[in-house]
Formats: sequence, structure tokens, C-alpha cells
Amino acid sequence: MKYYLGAYAASPNHSGWDPELETAFYNELKALPNIKGLEHPFLGSLHQHDDAWFLANIDPSWDFVFTCIPGIMNALGQNPKFGIASVDEAGRQAALEFMQQACAAIAKLNAHLGRQAVAAIQIQTAPARHKAASSKQALMASLQTMLSWDWQGVKIVIEHCDAYVEGHAPSKGFLALADELDVLHQLNSTLPPAQQLGMVINWGRSVFETRRPEGAVEHIQAAQQAGLLSGVMFSGVSDKASDYGAWRDSHQPPRSSYKVKHGEPGSWMTEQAMHECLAACNNPAALTVLGAKIGIRPLNAAIEQRIGTIRDTLAILDRYFEAN
Repeated sequence: MKYYLGAYAASPNHSGWDPELETAFYNELKALPNIKGLEHPFLGSLHQHDDAWFLANIDPSWDFVFTCIPGIMNALGQNPKFGIASVDEAGRQAALEFMQQACAAIAKLNAHLGRQAVAAIQIQTAPARHKAASSKQALMASLQTMLSWDWQGVKIVIEHCDAYVEGHAPSKGFLALADELDVLHQLNSTLPPAQQLGMVINWGRSVFETRRPEGAVEHIQAAQQAGLLSGVMFSGVSDKASDYGAWRDSHQPPRSSYKVKHGEPGSWMTEQAMHECLAACNNPAALTVLGAKIGIRPLNAAIEQRIGTIRDTLAILDRYFEAN
């Protein structure tokens, strides 16, 4: 099996931009045998710092899944009403303009590689509900507009982020999973097979929302029962104070163990928890999006530690498929 990797979270360029350092990191990524491609962050242009660098340094055999969450969070810092689910029309239109830029960046990457290299785009249902109003109707209208664009065969999927829950501070605080699934179900009933929308569950964000490791399995089951499960991304979280922070969406690695040398002792994302999520999927190998997004601490960690953590994380997924 091969997996998508949210390599940007593990990059040695955690602040600023050093292309030589990033090139060394990418060269190590290209040597890993079980990477299908990248979960690629979209912030408004193909690459946050240098499109030409990116196109020159990717492996031409990689496939890609775009994720809009980094750009969305930046936009929310400037305008709390920004988002495709915003009831504020100006905020919703700003989000649609951002998504149109993503569509153009996907076309640029596909053109460079001479093929349909981008499999999916993960969109998120901003704004944060504790700061601005959002609705299913606004999300429906935005998706209908986006479906009118030429995505070159890319599958549009909602990545569920933690919904707003009274009683604890949210990280994202976007729409509830049930609302997202309802909108997707309604739209899919009107769409041809090639345009069917889907849902991706992010382990850490579902556990952040529910405050229970079982929450990720429950969200996977809910998406699957709705016929909408398109992917699972593994990214950890914990209630324990560490360099990653307690209850922060900081992409903790899996819990360290005798099998996982490069891990985080306090992480709630154990090998067993990851395997339970895969087992909850009817056919995990057939998911459009499957992989991991892992942050690295300390921030000045060497590339060797970063690659070691990535290797150990993906090996957990390998062990599941080898046993099943």
C-alpha cells in the first residue's frame, strides 16, 4: 500500500523559507517507498513560497490531494465571516474566490505533470460558529457553484474539522458532521457518478471534538453509513501538556512504543486506535484519500528525525494491511 503524506506539517521550514533545506527534505521523501503522494496545503497559490521550486522538486510520479485548511485559517484571521458555509454573503463569496484559485492551481499542477495528478480537494466548512454564523443552506449554495467549475476530474470532499461543542474551546468550530453529511447526501442525489462528493475524517480533529478516541471511529461509521466516506487522514492529539500542547490541533505523531521508535509518549493516537479506524472502513484500501499528517517537535529537529517519524507512522498503516 501507498499513502498520502501531509509532508508540510513535518517540514523543517516551520517558519520562513529555505529552499535548500526543503529540497533536502523532499529528496528524503522521494526515497520512501510507500508514499503515494502529498496532501498539499493550499494558501492561495500552488506553493506558498515558490511555484517553480515546487514543480522542480516533486516526484513526477506522485499523486496529490489538496487541502484548503491552511489558507482558510489564514483568511479567518483577517475576516471571521470567511467561509463556504458563511451566511454573510461577502464572506461566502470571498471563500468561493479562494476555492476558484485552488481550482486554477490544480490545473497548473496537472498541466505541468501532463496528467490528472490531483485526486481530490479537501474543503472545510468555515466559518467558526462561535465567531460567525454558518448554515447548511450557505454550504449547499457554495458547493453548487463549485460544481459548475472544471475540476479536471478532481473529487471534491469535505474534511470534517472539529465542530463547535459547548463546554470546551474549539480548534476550528465549523459545521457539525451531521449537517455536512446531510448537505452532501442531498447534492449527491442530483449528481452523476463522476461528480459525487465525499467526506474525509481526520483522526485528530474528530477526537478533538468528541474528547474520546472512539470519536474518530464513530465519525468514520457515520460517514460510511451515509455512503459518503472517501478518506481517513491520521493526525494525532492529546490531553497532555507537551511540546505539542494539550488539546491542540498540532498533528501529534502516534504514541511511541516498542514498534514506534519515533513517536510521542502522550499521544492518544495509538497503533491500536489507528487499526480500529481502518477496520471500521468497509474497504480502506479503496479510499480516495488515506494517509497521515504528522508534526515534528522540537521545531528545530533534524531531517533524519522527521523522516524517521514519518516512516514509523506509515509503518503502522503497513502493519494493518499486511495482517488483513
